[in-house]
Amino acid sequence: MPHYHTLGSIPHKRHTQFRKPDGGLYSEQLFSTEGFSNDYSLLYHMHPPTQITHTDAPVDMMPIVAEEKMLKHRSFEGFRIQPEDDFLRSRKPVLVNSDCHIVLASPRQGMNDYFYKNADADEILFIHEGSGKLLTQYGELSFAYGDYLVIPRGTIYQIRFETDRNRLFIVESFSPVRYPKRYLSKYGQLLENSPYCERDIRAPQLLQTIAASGDFLIKTKKKGILYGLHYAHHPFDVVGWDGCCYPFAFSIHDFEPITGRVHQPPPVHQTFEANNFVVCSFCPRLYDYHPNAIPAPYNHSNIDSDEVLYYVDGDFMSRKNVTRGMITLHPAGIPHGPHPGAVEKSIGKKETAELAVMVDTFHPLQLTTSALEIENEGYTMSWAE
Repeated sequence: MPHYHTLGSIPHKRHTQFRKPDGGLYSEQLFSTEGFSNDYSLLYHMHPPTQITHTDAPVDMMPIVAEEKMLKHRSFEGFRIQPEDDFLRSRKPVLVNSDCHIVLASPRQGMNDYFYKNADADEILFIHEGSGKLLTQYGELSFAYGDYLVIPRGTIYQIRFETDRNRLFIVESFSPVRYPKRYLSKYGQLLENSPYCERDIRAPQLLQTIAASGDFLIKTKKKGILYGLHYAHHPFDVVGWDGCCYPFAFSIHDFEPITGRVHQPPPVHQTFEANNFVVCSFCPRLYDYHPNAIPAPYNHSNIDSDEVLYYVDGDFMSRKNVTRGMITLHPAGIPHGPHPGAVEKSIGKKETAELAVMVDTFHPLQLTTSALEIENEGYTMSWAE
């Protein structure tokens, strides 16, 4: 999905001899999330990336589903997820289906003695609180409040936090995460009418080649099972790479909202898409400027999608009692809209400072035990006058 990028040293031609100063060959690796038929990158290692020395006992990481079927609006207090020291242990799936898992995390620390690879899913890590660096074979990405980190499946990474108070909203996608098709030219460039462009996409920088040998643990998740794979060489032994498949960062603060004379539908906020779901960004923006405009969203029927809204910051004029980190789930099959009084109250307002991330799924979501532990009871009745 990202544009072509390169770092470090690479040979003039792919799949040709590329030798070290001592005459030995660098080890070439093709990295792609869709076989040989889509975007890819080529990485050049000091050592073959295949040398496993031993393995640990596997650990079951599958979420525990508490409710498979339901038809009522739900609300959850995301900041009630308790902080934990370890990054992986802190990740709590709350809403899941066969296309994606929606996860909350509050890690106090990153990964100091292991690396992580999600072999199941592309990951979108939204940074609600905290800052630090994402370290990968491709280089490093600095991140802070409001950043999306988009990590292709199979990427080996470490997170290093500069803070001990961190809150993440994570979407694991079992299909590749892409730019929306309507934002792209037929040649793949982001169009002039897109709410962001290539200048807003931050590719990895500061490639550091670590040629160390020893015992390097890569915790790898596959089919919901976490495997501990020990390698003989540091995974970040890459001297150079190029291609179009790599992790990148995009700040929600660089999303340019599309507005109009009357209220615009949610697709104008779309930021990413995958198979059977989309991700949208609701950002500070001017309201509609028709003289009789109603800024509050109109009631709408969710017939073909579950709508998940993760509230980040600001004042949400269409909802009552919104807190930072709250999640609302409005399932397919019943309509929803502004809370009582919100429509009249919105008339005459010129702008909003709201900040939120929305995930619309086209297959129903299931609630996990972690979701029930942080649920706001009675939310489905909150539209009563």
